[in-house]
Parts: sequence; C-alpha cells; structure tokens
Amino acid sequence: MILIVGGAGYIGSHVNKFLSERGYETLILDNLTRGHRDFVKWGEFIEGNLGDRRLLDRTFETHDVDAVMHFAAFTDVGESVLKPGRYYHNNVVNTINLLDSMVDHGVRDFIFSSTCAVYGNPMEIPISEEHPLNPISLYGRSKLMVEEILGDYRDAYGLNYVSLRYFNAAGADPEGEVGELHNPETHLIPIVLDVALGLRDAVRIFGTDYPTPDGTCVRDYIHVMDLADAHWRALRYLEGGESGVFNLGNGNGFSVMEVIETCREVTGASINAVEDDRRPGDPPELVGSAGRARRVLGWRPEFTELEDIIETAWNWHSRIRGGIS
Repeated sequence: MILIVGGAGYIGSHVNKFLSERGYETLILDNLTRGHRDFVKWGEFIEGNLGDRRLLDRTFETHDVDAVMHFAAFTDVGESVLKPGRYYHNNVVNTINLLDSMVDHGVRDFIFSSTCAVYGNPMEIPISEEHPLNPISLYGRSKLMVEEILGDYRDAYGLNYVSLRYFNAAGADPEGEVGELHNPETHLIPIVLDVALGLRDAVRIFGTDYPTPDGTCVRDYIHVMDLADAHWRALRYLEGGESGVFNLGNGNGFSVMEVIETCREVTGASINAVEDDRRPGDPPELVGSAGRARRVLGWRPEFTELEDIIETAWNWHSRIRGGIS
C-alpha cells in the first residue's frame, strides 16, 4: 500500500489516479484545507493533519504501508513571506513528524515533492542537479531543509528517499477526472484561462523588462501526468534500496507572453493582459535539465508541446470553472 499525503490536492490526485490504474493500493491522507474530497476517486481516504502524531501512528499500525509520497505543503511564495512560521511549521516540522512516525513503524521508502526553487537565481541554463543550491524564497528554503533532513534520516535510520524537484506543473488529466483547482489561484495558466472564461478582467504580467527575448519571465512547464509517471518510476527505483534527487522538467522554456498567446490560440478568446511591476524574487528564466531522470528512472515526458499541455488544462478548466459540458 502507498500512503499519499496530500493526495486530495492537484499533483497528489493525479499521482493517485496513475498508481491506481497500475494496480497499486493507495491510502490518501489530507486535511482538505487546500485539497478537495471529490478528487479522491481511488483508494481509501483519511481526513487528518500531519501534525497529529497519534493519527499518523494509528495509520501505520492499521495499514500495511510500503512507501510514502509526500505532497502536503504550502507553496505560495508570496504568502510564505507574510506567514513564515506557518510555512516552516507545515513544510518542515510536520514533515519531521511524518518521518519519525515512519521510522518508528519500519516504513523506509519516501518520495518527496520538492521544487526547482531550491536553486534560486540560476547561474546557468538549463539547470542540472549539480547546480548550487541557493533558494531566495522562504518556500524554497523550507523544501531544501527537508531535502537535507532526508539525507540525515538516511544516514541515521536507513531511510530510502527520492526528492523530485519539479519545475512548473501544469495541465490536467486528459480524461478529465481530476485537474487543477486552487483557491486562491496563483498559477499562470489557470489565471489566463479564467480571463478567457470572463471570470477575470485581465492577466497581470509582472515585469516586461527581463533579459529574455520578449522581456517576460521564462519558465519550464511540465504536465502533471508526466509528473505522476515520474513518481511511479521513483517508487520502482526505491525498490532497489537507492536514494536520489531528480529534476522534473521538459527542458524547454516558454515566456509569459508565449503562454498567453498559446492560451488565446487554444481557447479562441481575446485575452486581455496588462503590464505590472516585477515581483521580488522572480528569476528571469528557469529551465531544467532532466537528463538524470531520463538516464536513471527511464522517464521521458509525453507532453512536450505547450499547446498540448494547455489544451488539457482548458478542457478541465472550461468545464469546472466555466460550466461548459
């Protein structure tokens, strides 16, 4: 059985579907503060918080858990600046609570949802796993802290772990069973699609004077089902008793303006965009090298074209947010 912590959220729900379709028995633990109960369409569900050690112990005592996947984190960079204690407690302290309960109950395989934010401002593009780690956001620092803790737990307790450093997760289940639904929404593609549906007046472009071809930030978008595939492969990798860190990205960068223009092409809507000031801490370009994941895990993204990623997002978004059948 695979325990998926945060499995009612965006990425966790897609991973749950992917694993269930491959015959895995799953157990979902989520407090539903940011997840959705109706996203848990596979496996058993437990509503609860990682800070509840008695609940964690009882979960491991009453279920035959082979491995844990951890998605339950706060991810809003802006909010993390305003509420640092909340972010460190949820992202770091609660993760330690989970790890301690795992160790006490003999569960030794752990997959961690990390981020490219651990790199900070890149010194070179594309970014490999050997790039210096220098997070510039509290969110990135909280993820790096956990990565370092995982190394310590491997040394002390024999914990096997895989840390997956996502670039920009995007898209939705092509079959439309789960997708992206945040409140408030902070991700670019769903915000642009909200404008296409008339739910927002315009998309704000934070900075048009970056040293990029069109002056807007460039990001590496990776489809959420390709992320799910990588988690499945990481699970199989752990069966060999190995540990490792892997970037998960497409290796292609798309600017904010390119995303907006592609959304216009996919939706047929005239999407209004307004220029705004830069946000502090936004690197001009973040594009990853996933060569290690290809070599070691045998992982290759299926969704490599931005248009294909946005089409799956639009199919989901227009139905859920726009009421289009």
